[in-house]
Amino acid sequence: MGIDDILLHDETIFRNLHAFDPDYIPENFRYRDSQMEALAVCIRPALMGGRPINAVVLGACATGKTTAIKKLFEMVEASSEKIVCSYINCQLHTTRFGIFSQIYHKIFGYYPPETGVPFSRIYHDIMHKLSTEDKALMVALDDVNHLFHNRNANRIFYDILRAYEAFDNLRTGIFAILSDIEFRYALDKNVNSVFIPQEIIFPPYSHNEIYEILKDRARIGFYDGVISDELIEEISELTFETGDLRYGINLLRVCGNLAEAEASPRMKKSHLEEAIKETACTNFKDTIRNLSKNERELLNIITDAGGENLTAGQVYEEFKRRTGLSYSSFNRIVEKLEFLRLIDTPFTGKGERGNARLIIPRFNKVDE
Repeated sequence: MGIDDILLHDETIFRNLHAFDPDYIPENFRYRDSQMEALAVCIRPALMGGRPINAVVLGACATGKTTAIKKLFEMVEASSEKIVCSYINCQLHTTRFGIFSQIYHKIFGYYPPETGVPFSRIYHDIMHKLSTEDKALMVALDDVNHLFHNRNANRIFYDILRAYEAFDNLRTGIFAILSDIEFRYALDKNVNSVFIPQEIIFPPYSHNEIYEILKDRARIGFYDGVISDELIEEISELTFETGDLRYGINLLRVCGNLAEAEASPRMKKSHLEEAIKETACTNFKDTIRNLSKNERELLNIITDAGGENLTAGQVYEEFKRRTGLSYSSFNRIVEKLEFLRLIDTPFTGKGERGNARLIIPRFNKVDE
């Protein structure tokens, strides 16, 4: 098949190509009912004239955090005018002005001027309008760790949560979305005293949940008969191993592109094999890259062992020798690495006190 044929061919196996976009929000959002209910409980007081409840929304990448909040915000705004819901991607907007420009746009329908107007005026306009119209504000800060990288988090949190001190009847709240289970230790005391969040955990999807989600996405994205359940099962297995649902969704898209380029009405095993070669699990690489120095050091100790069954005590002895950190710090890092699906920590029941914990990597070696 020539390039002209690929570009001009008017037949397609895709029913909805957008179903495989990273920001696609499925109508049938599954396996997150309890988390959606917890988020709704946080917003409910604002619907009754009170203050919303702050929350830290924790979970590894591609566990449904962003989708859950966007769907909830859509539901709230469709049913009530008492709350302004502003979702902000902190990878794209990391400054104080950038964050409040997004809130300003949500409230007024246009962005404030970037020059000529002081920040204090923009801030005042936002809070004054909310106060006079008796509307609550719920801000979702996605990937909020990026605000800490730029040391802007404390001021932004303070500006949002303590605005009631200068504006009557003002009710504000924050959903802080991130993958770092140690987030609560990163705020200043004067911010923590007013933040006091609920923790809402989004655990990794199980193998069966991944299969059903990918099957749903394939049904939406492809015409009937394009992909077999067996091929979806293979993709589900690969996705479960990586712990990143986006990897599986991207594999579906790439397989479809490869099949369509060959003018094949069905996806084949060969298309999946080629898609695997073309598709890298960027989430894994990003996760490793974003680890702190001590977190990476611990992971290196674990992987340097070459697959030996190390106990937590053995690993800690080497970790303490290299870093000098306490066992409580070591334990927090272990919990984080397990939370990010980088290690497993099964209990053997064979320790001196009856319950030894092993630390086993889920991959061979940390790439430098």
